[in-house]
Amino acid sequence: MIDFNRPPYTGRELEYIRQAVEANKICGDGEFTKRCSAWMKENLGTKYALLTTSCTHALEMAAYLSDIQPGDEVIMPSYTFVSTADAFVLRGARIVFVDIRPDTMNIDETLIESAITEKTRAIVPVHYAGVACEMDTILALADKYHLKVVEDAAQGVHAYYKGRALGTLGDFGCFSFHETKNYSMGEGGALLFQKDEYLERAEILREKGTDRSKFFRGQVDKYTWVDYGSSYLPSDLNAAYLYAQLEACRDIDARRMSVWELYHRELRPLKEAGLLEQPTVPEYASHNAHMYYIKVKDMDTRSRLIGFLHQREICSVFHYIPLHSAAAGRKFGRFHGEDVYTTRESQRLLRLPMYYSLTLEQAEYVVDCIREFFHFDGPKE
Repeated sequence: MIDFNRPPYTGRELEYIRQAVEANKICGDGEFTKRCSAWMKENLGTKYALLTTSCTHALEMAAYLSDIQPGDEVIMPSYTFVSTADAFVLRGARIVFVDIRPDTMNIDETLIESAITEKTRAIVPVHYAGVACEMDTILALADKYHLKVVEDAAQGVHAYYKGRALGTLGDFGCFSFHETKNYSMGEGGALLFQKDEYLERAEILREKGTDRSKFFRGQVDKYTWVDYGSSYLPSDLNAAYLYAQLEACRDIDARRMSVWELYHRELRPLKEAGLLEQPTVPEYASHNAHMYYIKVKDMDTRSRLIGFLHQREICSVFHYIPLHSAAAGRKFGRFHGEDVYTTRESQRLLRLPMYYSLTLEQAEYVVDCIREFFHFDGPKE
């Protein structure tokens, strides 16, 4: 069986976990947590990087640090994971959904300005499949209307916009290190930001409302409860697993990219024959091979293709059901303008197997089965 996903494993994870155990420091902010944060600072060009228990929690921290209040409005795409909206709903915000671009599946930056009202406080671009949103327009709007920009870069670690790492362009960037991501710690994430003014509040928030971080740095002789907070700090065991993969990032990136490029090359004749559509990567974006998807004619074709591949022991899946169509989406948000592409494109999209240990031979087999489904006998590229 070719699974849709397998968590990455590079070989040094257990060694590092053992080192964390032997150091008698398996709670948060141990040696491997610090190493992971240092890696992100050095490799991604962010001033601050705080490891969290999930991208969901990184988003919750960003919403709090953005001072989102009940009744505020936050603009985002509907085609995203529920956590993107939940983080702001927990602060009492109203979600304003905007249609997506059919080429990248990202928020349509040209529709954002008309959705801005006097209640708008933030824009949340989601970098789908590790392909950057058009950030110049978004950042210019944020500056014009004095809005925060919170990048949902859950899928965007080591992906770039005009040479700048995703997650470092807005006020806050939120990463995921879930088992489905390029680099994993099982469950985990990170919050990135550049401004010094956010650091103390972020540390207090992450450490259950205490100044414990200052205590460990020797800045206070005891730590106490000083503000609102929660437990957003992951175990150093999780960080140890992650650090082994951050060290091996170039190998992970190269192997994923080789699979992505094989899919893209070998499926191109089917695109040219009008049987499917392939991902678009704009010139401004450098993606990270997080995902390879195709789009077929309609939901019925997609369902039949999923079943066909399953019969051939290949697991392929669709993705998000648009949030605005869900009961909670209707309760906590509204769709601004017309839903031209969000629902239609979501019903056509199919994700193919993509993970670190997937072989090129297995990817070739996936392509062969898709060709068989479409009765396509044309040449491969």
